Amino acid sequence: MTEDISGLVKPTDLRGILQYIPRFRDKVFILAVDGAVVTDENFPNLLLDVAVLRSLNIRVVMVHGASAQVREMAVRQGATPTNLDGTGITDSATLQIALAASNRLTHEVIEGLSANDLRAVSPNAITAHPMGIIDGVDQQFTGKVEKVDVEFLKNLLEDGIVPVLPPLGFDGEGRTYRVNSDGVALAVGSALKAAKVIFVTEADGLKFGDQLIRQILVADLEKMVTADRAKFPAEAVSKALHAVAACKAGIPRVHVINGRVDEGLLAEVFSNEGIGTLIYANEYQQIRRALKKDVRHIQHLIQQSVATAELVKRTRASIEKQIGDYYIFEIDRNPVACIALHTYPEQSKGELACLYVGPLHENQGIGRKLIAFIENKARELGLKEVITLSTQAFTYFQSKGGFIEGTPDDLPPVRREKYDQSGRKSKVLIKKLT
Repeated sequence: MTEDISGLVKPTDLRGILQYIPRFRDKVFILAVDGAVVTDENFPNLLLDVAVLRSLNIRVVMVHGASAQVREMAVRQGATPTNLDGTGITDSATLQIALAASNRLTHEVIEGLSANDLRAVSPNAITAHPMGIIDGVDQQFTGKVEKVDVEFLKNLLEDGIVPVLPPLGFDGEGRTYRVNSDGVALAVGSALKAAKVIFVTEADGLKFGDQLIRQILVADLEKMVTADRAKFPAEAVSKALHAVAACKAGIPRVHVINGRVDEGLLAEVFSNEGIGTLIYANEYQQIRRALKKDVRHIQHLIQQSVATAELVKRTRASIEKQIGDYYIFEIDRNPVACIALHTYPEQSKGELACLYVGPLHENQGIGRKLIAFIENKARELGLKEVITLSTQAFTYFQSKGGFIEGTPDDLPPVRREKYDQSGRKSKVLIKKLT
């Protein structure tokens, strides 16, 4: 069943999309779609998302798998395929089934793109050679990508044509080999120096045990898949391995998303939170001083905590007046958390305020990084103590931040006056700086 995320994000909001256009214009995205997604009822919506990307001058190459269709066709024919996903032995009978399934899916993809006024073609741009004999076993018609015709694909992309690549490759003698579609996406993305490889699957992203991974550094994913591969679902192992290889090959971002989510592709590309898993090739987080243009982001970030009275309400004017006190935590240039440091030089104290981390980025150590950042800033300013006020998160500050409980008398006089006027009766927490 198609899922609806319209209440979560508004990927069609032009204000949200515009900030990404300079970064993505004329970049290449590799869209690697599992065969089961191509025949899902949401696939036409996915192609609408592709049309949006193309309208923004993002160059798209589509690669599709066919394992689900190979399985279905084999069942109908009473056959037992030797290779479902392009990584095992492919005998002659399985190759014929794979050819029929792949050609049918390629046609469906091109047909769907045409329905969205997009030009598309399936080029013979993948040269493959036999996988050969592995551990004494001939892999027969299973192949691996040997070469990508880069110029051919570049010419198509420059002409506004979407290349559609099946999980097949051809050698110099005209023989056809079954190849893994994830491997095709990796090879093409690397050859074209793509900005993103996006694996479109039936899952919500990469799961490790019962935990959905939202974003992860490639080095960390490599360690996990090497040491605890069994904790990944069987169908996710190929995505994890090829994501690691893609990042190491120079592709900065790899995504794994659920292709059955309506507007999911746009939500992944054009929103701070995304909907799936992001694997990144370098440390892509930073804390920076907030600018006037960030006031809207700050208000948007904290609105949920304001509604639950965890944070005090701040007007746009009040934030603008003290904008120099605020800091933003960015992931891929997108604000996902904020914090402020209000200073009281006469008392050599600073107030840690407005700490908030977006719900999709909780439990990743961001709050602790922000607290440490503010403490370092306070030290740089020559302050001797940091205070913070909290009605609900005081145990977090005590256990994670090393604060101890104080009293309202620990507040600077001007802050004590505001404290008494608010009536919130927040706990006062203090931390001496050394």
